[in-house]
Parts: sequence; C-alpha cells; structure tokens
Amino acid sequence: MMFDDSQALSPENEPEDVAATAESESSESNDTPTSVPSPSEENELDAQVLAGSENDSEDGEDIDATQEDAEEPDGITEQNAVNEEQQAEEQDDTEVESEIPASQDLTTEPEAAESQDSADEPVDESTDEQTPSGFASRVRAATAPVRTAWRNLTAPVRSAWHSFTNLKAVWFVIDFFRNPDSLWKKRMRFSYAFYAIVFFVLTSAEVIFLQWGMYSEPTYDKDAVVDDTTRALQSVAGQVTRFISQMWVEQKNVCLVSFVGLALIYLAMIFVTNRFWIATLVFGVAITAFGVANSIKIKLRNEPIIPADLTFISGGDTGSIMSFVPDSSRPFVDGAIKFVIWFAVIVLILFVLDRRRRFIHCSWRHPIANVKNIVGNVFRILAAVLSVAFLTSYAVGLGTPGSQTYKWAEDKGYVPQLWNALSDAQANGPATTFLSLSKVKAMDKPSNYSRSTMEALAKKYAKEAATINQTRQNELTDNTVIMILSETFSDPTRVPGVTFNIDPIPNIRNIKNSTTSGLMLSPGYGGGTANIEYQALTGLNLANFNDSLIVPYQQLVPNQSDPYSFNQIWTQKYGTKGSTAVHPFQQSMYLRNINYKKFGFSYLYTLDSKIPLKHTDRIDRSPYVSDSEAYQNVVDLLNKQKNSKSSQFLQLVTMQNHMPYGDYYDNNQFVDANTSENLSDTERYCINTYTKGINWTDQETADFLNQLDQMDKPITVIFYGDHLPGIYATADEDKNNKTVLHETDYFIWSNSASASHGAKVDSSTTAYTSSNYFMPLAAEHMNAKVSPYLAMLTDLKQQIPAMSRVIDSNGGIGQGKATYLDQNGNRVKYTKMSHKARKLLEDYKLVQYDQTIGKNYLKSMNFTQVQ
Repeated sequence: MMFDDSQALSPENEPEDVAATAESESSESNDTPTSVPSPSEENELDAQVLAGSENDSEDGEDIDATQEDAEEPDGITEQNAVNEEQQAEEQDDTEVESEIPASQDLTTEPEAAESQDSADEPVDESTDEQTPSGFASRVRAATAPVRTAWRNLTAPVRSAWHSFTNLKAVWFVIDFFRNPDSLWKKRMRFSYAFYAIVFFVLTSAEVIFLQWGMYSEPTYDKDAVVDDTTRALQSVAGQVTRFISQMWVEQKNVCLVSFVGLALIYLAMIFVTNRFWIATLVFGVAITAFGVANSIKIKLRNEPIIPADLTFISGGDTGSIMSFVPDSSRPFVDGAIKFVIWFAVIVLILFVLDRRRRFIHCSWRHPIANVKNIVGNVFRILAAVLSVAFLTSYAVGLGTPGSQTYKWAEDKGYVPQLWNALSDAQANGPATTFLSLSKVKAMDKPSNYSRSTMEALAKKYAKEAATINQTRQNELTDNTVIMILSETFSDPTRVPGVTFNIDPIPNIRNIKNSTTSGLMLSPGYGGGTANIEYQALTGLNLANFNDSLIVPYQQLVPNQSDPYSFNQIWTQKYGTKGSTAVHPFQQSMYLRNINYKKFGFSYLYTLDSKIPLKHTDRIDRSPYVSDSEAYQNVVDLLNKQKNSKSSQFLQLVTMQNHMPYGDYYDNNQFVDANTSENLSDTERYCINTYTKGINWTDQETADFLNQLDQMDKPITVIFYGDHLPGIYATADEDKNNKTVLHETDYFIWSNSASASHGAKVDSSTTAYTSSNYFMPLAAEHMNAKVSPYLAMLTDLKQQIPAMSRVIDSNGGIGQGKATYLDQNGNRVKYTKMSHKARKLLEDYKLVQYDQTIGKNYLKSMNFTQVQ
C-alpha cells in the first residue's frame, strides 16, 4: 500500500513508530498487494529495528524493568510495513496523490515500547479524513520540491548505509541482537552488593592515590649514611603507608576523614545521575585528574589545589594547563592518562554488560502510573537532594570549628593547619583540605543590609570625610608608604617576670618616643601572622567575622573576586607598578602569592618566586633571612624609582625572628643579661635566643631608617610586630596576663624629605590601637586627606581605640573572643559602650559584610576613593 506523506506532515497525525503505522495500513487495505523488499532495504530495516530496540532498552527513566523485557518487535511484520513506506516515498509525487483514496484513514498506534501500558488504557486512534483538494494536499504539493531536494541530498548517505548493512559481519551482529534467545537479551543486572564492592575499592584507591601525590622521594648526599629502614620510611611508599597505618598504630583515622569526603562526592554523583557506571567513570576520571594536578602544583609551588584554583578553569585558561607541566612530571602524567583510558574502557564494558540502567527505579514519563513508579520517583528525588545536602554539610562542617562534623573529624585525628595548606594536606589529605576551604560562612548577613542602606551609609561618611579633609593639606600618595610587618617583634621586658639588665631595643624605643607610636592589640599569641597582616592591609577586623572564619588568607580572600586593600590607593593613581611586596620566605605561605595578586600588588618577591630576592643572607646559624637583607631588598625597589616623581606602596613581611629559637647566634650577651626568675631552662633558653634576634632587628631597623632619611623622596614607614612569640610559658599560666601577651610595638615614621617629618600624633589617641587602624593613623600622621572608608575608621578609632578577636591559646590560630580596649588599654564590654560607639560598630560590620561576602555595593559608590 502507498503511504500518504501529506498526513505524515501533519503533527497530530504523525505516527510515533513508522513500522507500526505501516503495519496498520497493511491490515486495513487488503486490496493493495504488499511489495517485496529488496535486500538493501531489508538491511536498512533491520538496522532501524536494532537501533529502536536499543534506544528503548536504554531509556531507563521512561519504562520499568518488566516493560524492558516486553520490547520484542515482530520482525517480519515491521519489515514488510517499513518497506512499503520506503517504496511509497520513492514514487512520483503526482502518482502518489492519484493512488490515495479520498476517504482513506490513517490510524496511529502507540509505540511498541508502551504496548504494556496500552493494555490498561484504550488506544488513542485518531482518524483524519483528507481529500485531494484538502489542506494537506496543498501542503504536500507546496513541499514536494523540498522533499525531492532532500532525497537527492541524502542519497549518498542512504547508499553508504545500504552498503554497510549488506556486510555479512553486520548481519551477524543484527541477528545476534534480534534473536530473542541471544546472550544480549539474557545479560544480568549486577547486584547492589557488587556496586558496593566497586564503590569501596575505587574510593579507597583514590584516597591512596591522592596521598601518594603529596610526597616526593627524598634525596641524600653521596656521603650520607642512611640505613635502609630510614630510607624506606622516608620514601613515598613509606609515607603513604604511615598515613594509612596510623589508624592502627596511632589510633588516628585521618584517612577515614578523607574516605568519607570522597565517598560523599561519589554518592552525590550516583544519586544525581541515577547511573552507577556513569557516576563511577566521572568520579574516577575527575579525582585522578585532581590528584595529578595536585601533585604537579605541589612540585611547582609547594601548595596543594584549593577551591580558589577552580577560577583558573572557569576563567577559560584550561587550554594552557599542559604548558605548566614540568618535564620531570611528564612520565607521571602520561602514566595517569594511560590508567584513565584503561579505567574508562573497563567501566564502559561493565556498563554494557550490566542490564540495570537505573540505580533507583523511576519513571518520569509515567510518574503516577502505578505505586512502584510513585515510590521510585520519590526516592529518586530524595536521594539526589539528600546526597548533595550531606556533601555540602560535610564540607561546611570541616571548616566550622565546633560543628558536629568538625568534632567528629577531630576525634578521628583531624588537626587543621590553616597557616600552611601544604602541611595541612600532607597531614589530613588533600581532599579534606580542599573541602575544608570550599565553603566558610564568614559573616551573618546584617538584617538591614541592602543597596539603599549602603547608599545612605556611603553618603554619611562622604560628608564625614569632607569635614575631616577641610583641615588636611596632603595626599596619602604624596609619600611612598612602606608597611613593615616585623615577625614576632615585641619588647620582652614588658612580659611579667622577664627582666634584663641590658635594653634589647634601645634604638626602636627612641624612635617610638619621637614619633607616632604605641602598642598594638594582636589577635594571636605565638602565631597568626596572616590575620594581623590581613587587618593592616584591608582595614577589616577579625572581631566582626564568625568564628568559623579562622584565617581569611586561606578561607576567604582566595574566593573573592575583587577584594579591597589599601595598596590600591597607589595603584589607582600610578597603575600596577604602584605597589610591590617582599617576603623572604616561600610565596605559598598563607597563600600570599594568590592573595597579593588579588589585592593588586604588581609582584611578590620571595625566595622561590620566578624573580627571586637578591639579598638572602642569614645571621650566624639562623635558618631565616636577616632583617638587614630584607630591608636591602626594599631599598633596591626604592632605587628603581629614584628618578621617578611617582610614589609607591611597599609591603614587607620579615622572617628573622620566626620560631623556633635554637642556638642561632654567636656572642649572645643576653644569656648573662637575663635576670628573670622562676623560669624553666627551656623557657630561659628560648627567651635568650629570641631577645638576641630582636636586638639585631633593633640595630638593622635603625640602619634602614637612616638610609631612608638620606633619600630625596618623601617616605613614611608603618612598622609593627605581629604577635609575641609563644615562649612565655610562665606568664601564660596567669590569666591576668592575657592582654599583655597580645600587645606588640608599633610606630609610624617619616623621613626628612616628607612633609610629615617629625610629626607625632597625640599619644593619648595612639597609646593603644589595632592593625586595622594603621592606615587612618598614617593619614592623620601625614595630615593626608581621607576617603569615606578611612573617615569611618577614623571615627571608629576615637570610640573604640583597639579591637580584635583575641585567641587565648598558644599558636594564634583558632576561635577567639571579640575584645575591645579603651584608650588606657582596659577591656570594654560591648554592653558598656556608648550608643555612638555601637552605631559605628554596626556601620563597620555592614561595610565589612559588603566588601567580603556581600554584593559589594560600595565599590560603585566611591566609598574607598579620596574625593
């Protein structure tokens, strides 16, 4: 029988299955003989039948298991029907129209894949009577040239397909799949127990692989005598073995924490895709690629991959990834690629052999057809949502001290080392480090936070800035400003119970007496350098953050798109060359290489930067670069712009007095000068070494300032110690000493070429401060105009002279308590503050929220611009 294309062009009459429609036509028109198909047409038919059968069997979301088994088409009937359709399409258009009766009905039937459902529901058979003069005929006549052109265009493709299907090998495959008794139809559904085994083995293997990439083989000198046991323990295999075996040897299940993290990622992939083998393939390839990239980054930068690195991919830089792979890592990468290929092949084979397509039964096409579909759909949705929720909760919990996840991980031996991402990843696993840094709730959203609120706030402090600037004559950018964080610098003679008969810092003491100076409230004791540095560069304060945000340099700044820092005052005027940083240590420490770039520094010079520091000598046996060498690197940067009229902002973080404190210095006069009592030998030993170190700093700083005083360029120095060393065990035992152990020395000094040379701000307002106030203090010292932001900080300092989140425990990293000091250094409770002070603090929190995790409304309101 001939097939009327005019009805096929009508959407409501288009059959869902061509073979079924042709069969219907054949049964209704007995007077028309059935054409005998040619061999090439038979091949094309069989291929179509095979494709349709496979598509139906793979559509696991639409039919259930029993329906899959019932998808066996009647091959002979469908073959004859489809051949009739093909013959009909090859007739001349006019002949086709003349042969079709005017009253012919074309009835569509449901697809074979839904035949089981049709048993319960009446078949929807629609009849559309058409006449030669009807609309369908006119459409057919109008589209005849298009259909003819299409057949001519696709003729080579059809010819090639016919040739392919005539091959005996292809016929063998077609017969195999068409045979109801074939092995393909009888393949089994893998059990959930088998899935569980694969899940456990793959997750465990990825934990070991990731940890393997954290280490490198040690090197020994030729004449070094190292026994075989030591070599074995220090090898990569030995270190990985120790990481795993510590669950039995040391009762530390840190590897279990990593396993749970990866397992939750794996489960989320399974339940979201609802395909076990697809999720397995994606998980295995992704985590292996992560491990390879993590290992390479450690070799290049001594730091693991963190969430902020994902911006490299999202920024469209993936095309240049291979250019970062060092030659020494090429074999490792090639081996990983081969593994991934074999892994993918194995998983795909298992995917083909496994008849189960859905991990959880469900049907989106017939969601309420029966109880099984309803229950399956509900569980499918719940599993996907809950798996993602558990993963998110686990990641957030790892970065939130006090949470149930954090406590559980601590019980298993998890000890975060947020001051060094590499050490943290080696100790706790790279997956745990990555997840712990992935999502941290820095602040709670203020209830009145909105664009209108921030607009009103910006206008308020713009007026305040205008008022302050009426009495200011200079600009901050008139001077080159050097901000020096002097590692662990603090006067030891202020510590209760520590005395010397020699002044360890006579030069700096004299400088403090002659210029703007005082004591700085430090959040840390024995550590926490990056937190104090963050406050000094941004003007923000840890006291406003949630306790879950422990180290902004690790948990916040890398994920920010456009963080603000005070060096941008110079870069906005002089371009990218307006600010540079120096740190005589590794660039990855506290992720400074990432954070300084986000802050807008043109370059960070370190020991391992692409252009390393030139001056790196040590004093005697000290393991750290001396302060005199660090200062000389700054002098070199100043000399580069000696003949330039532009100024710059220079950031220096020293290392000379960093812990530990061993027998570093020759001729240490403070061994005999120490007149302290009731100190243990160890405490006295460390104090003597530390004091000798800051005595060197005292001399080196005085020499540095003398060099600056000889330069014919205005220069202002902001010098401060970040925290006390954690060596005062005796004083730390007395709770009354908690504040004094968090007070370091600072001063702001200007050279002879500066208009603010010899200036000294009233000591009643500078006696106590915190690092977030350094820039407004410097502006006051320099008689420089301020931005609305600096105006707010200036007002806030008058009401709350010093503030920080003080951490009482030794180490300086962890949870603390918001602490506020008055101008006399006494602690003030929030409830005892004036209404004005609390209102300023409320505004401060709004600004901090907006600049860190809010909408950054203030950026477009010139809040940080000096008008």
